[in-house]
Amino acid sequence: MEADDEIYANGGDDSSRKPIISGEQLDIEAYAGLYTGRTKIVRLLFIADHTDNTTMQLEALRMAYDEIKKGENTQLFREVVQKIDGRLGPKYSMDSRWCDTVDRRAEQRKERLENELNAYKTNLIKESIRMGFNDFGDFYYAHGLLGDAFKSYVKTRDYCTTSKHIIYMCMSAILVSIEMGQFTHVTSYVGKAEQTPEALEPVSVSKLRCAAGLAHLESKKYKLAARKFLEVGPELGNSYNEVIASQDVATYGGLCALASLDRSELKAKVIDNVNFRNFLELVPEVRELIHDFYSSRYASCLDYLENLKANLLLDIHLHDHVEVLYDQIRCKALIQYTHPFLSVDLRMMANAFKTTVAGLEKELEALITDNQIQARIDSHNKILYARHADQRNATFQRVLQTGSEFERDVRAMLLRANLIKHEYNLRSRKH
Repeated sequence: MEADDEIYANGGDDSSRKPIISGEQLDIEAYAGLYTGRTKIVRLLFIADHTDNTTMQLEALRMAYDEIKKGENTQLFREVVQKIDGRLGPKYSMDSRWCDTVDRRAEQRKERLENELNAYKTNLIKESIRMGFNDFGDFYYAHGLLGDAFKSYVKTRDYCTTSKHIIYMCMSAILVSIEMGQFTHVTSYVGKAEQTPEALEPVSVSKLRCAAGLAHLESKKYKLAARKFLEVGPELGNSYNEVIASQDVATYGGLCALASLDRSELKAKVIDNVNFRNFLELVPEVRELIHDFYSSRYASCLDYLENLKANLLLDIHLHDHVEVLYDQIRCKALIQYTHPFLSVDLRMMANAFKTTVAGLEKELEALITDNQIQARIDSHNKILYARHADQRNATFQRVLQTGSEFERDVRAMLLRANLIKHEYNLRSRKH
């Protein structure tokens, strides 16, 4: 895969599929400051491609230009210059001299790396060969050739002599796989790394949980994603900013938990989770909407969600899942609202959920049809009546079933006792 095919492997250049988003609230400089390396650049380009705010778009492109100039990826540089299209003045125009210098230096370095690796292979020095392939992986990664970088990192596996070497290989493969959007590889190498727990330090464990969480998020397994993000330890800090920031752990984990965990799990695994609480402190809006949801303050919870939405749609990992997660959270809120009552005034409920009565009726009808709410709607009086099962009849049925099971068990015990008494098994063996 060539560099220009992979620049937006997570969906950055697919603006034809995704709506253009207005995101006046996003402080791009503060946002970009959370990340380092390639993901910082790709996130900035994703924002530039997905916002209709020209000021924000140009700011993202300017920062991406400056960041690329610190590295060696000339292909990505040419892409950014093309997107800027002269709108930022001569200072942010095509710098052919820089590109030629970097490319020439890259060719020289590649030739030197090839010579060194061939010498190591001739001498059969395993550790040197491993380091040689790692150097090639770093070289390709720096120049945007992610497919070649992945292959080079994976080749070190045959030359790993310690568990730490295996962990390093896995972490490198995971990093490149996330950049390429190849999350099946991410899952595979997370599993390989976890098979050597004796070499895993706490910070590495947290990084692997983040990577696994992203893989589950990508495959829409929101409950599994929530569990992984909720297990991330405080030692993560800023150590994985080339992939994910601590604020992302709070946002991704919090939203996936709201969408997939039941009320008791939300209390035990999110609200009472001391480690995750530290992440939530970094994103007060997510912390407050979780508490509002749990406390049944739905209007406030939905306000927070609406305020966050524009920025979440500019997140390179979350943008594809925002609508689905929001729909699931809203459905859970509707179910949770109706659960304690025998009847609910739809006008009051519509006010709590910031919608019309007609719109609310449609949402409730869908949930009733899907058997998620046991109720019926009085459309004339605008009241929802709960359908509670006949507890008396259900109790009788359970008693009868228990009696039948007891009678069956007693008959089986008596039969076994008689068989033993008459030595039936012993006689069968003699014959």
